[in-house]
Order: sequence, then structure tokens, then C-alpha cells
Amino acid sequence: MKIHSAEFLLSASTTRQFPAATLPEIAFAGRSNVGKSTLINSLLNRKKLVKTSATPGKTQLINFFKINDQFYFVDLPGYGYAKVPESVRRKWQNLVEAYLSERETLRNVVLIIDCRHNPTVQDRQLLEWLEYYQRPSLIVASKIDKLKRGQVQKHLQKIKHDLSIESVPLGHSSMQYGRREEIWKKLVPWIET
Repeated sequence: MKIHSAEFLLSASTTRQFPAATLPEIAFAGRSNVGKSTLINSLLNRKKLVKTSATPGKTQLINFFKINDQFYFVDLPGYGYAKVPESVRRKWQNLVEAYLSERETLRNVVLIIDCRHNPTVQDRQLLEWLEYYQRPSLIVASKIDKLKRGQVQKHLQKIKHDLSIESVPLGHSSMQYGRREEIWKKLVPWIET
């Protein structure tokens, strides 16, 4: 995928703030600090379009990025570890659920899992939730550069087994740019439909 333009459009804290549902959207979901922002930056070949942080819970709103004036990437707040008050966490959850269940132009949800760790209960719940609402998903295992080369396939197979999915997740590393193309090959058909 050739990226001609990529721009931050808006952050939404309510469904009324979402942009008009006119272009296909790919959402990125996963636990806090799993590498959602890093993956988006990598796919767009940008270093700082999406703000990254070592602090879990940095993304607190639903962020829309307009790509090539043809589709959106949507960065969802992470779940799990974020040190935020329970009331804020519930607000995120309600907003994300409304987006995932109601958004007509949502084409695919990229579920990102840190390949160094087993999928969490929340990862499994989100995948089951997406299946229930018949939302297509793509599983990407992040941070594969943190493993020894010989361990990567073993960890990818474990994620496949733990999530009971048909195919091995795609691995991603911000250090290994060639892996972007594998992910784009899976996403392009969803953008073009």
C-alpha cells in the first residue's frame, strides 16, 4: 500500500463526535501498551503521527486518522492495565463498545497481542465479542523483535492455540519494516470493499 497522505483528523469522547460514516475504517484494539500506536505508525511509514508512550493508558479517546483521503485508521483506547479511575475505564468501555457494535463503515478490527505474553482474558473476550457481532478481525502479534529468532514461531503458535483461531497471527516489529507488507496484504481487501 502506497501512503500518499496520513493525517490526524480528530479525537472522540462521544459517538456524536465521530466523523461522518462515509469512508471504510480499520480499527486497532488491544490491551494498554501493546503497541497499537507503534503498529499504526509503522504501517503508515510515519514516526510520530500517532503518539506513542511507555506509560499504559495514554490513548484515552478514539482517534481517527484519515489515510490517502480514502479510508480511516482508528486507534482505540487500550484495555487492561491502564491506571485510571474505574469511572473513566467504564466510559472508555462504553464508547468502544458503541463504536465496535454500531459503526457502519468499520470493516476490520486489528487485534494486537504482545507476542511475549499469553493472550489475556480481555483479549479472548474481545475476540468472542467481535465474532458475536460478526466483525472481521486480524490478529497481529507485536514486539517480535523482543524474542530470539528461534522463539517467534513457537510464541505465534501458542497465541493461535490459546485463542482457538485458524491461522497463525501475523508477527510485527517496528524494527523489521518488511513485515508491514504482510499486514497490508490482509487489510487492503477490507479497505477496497
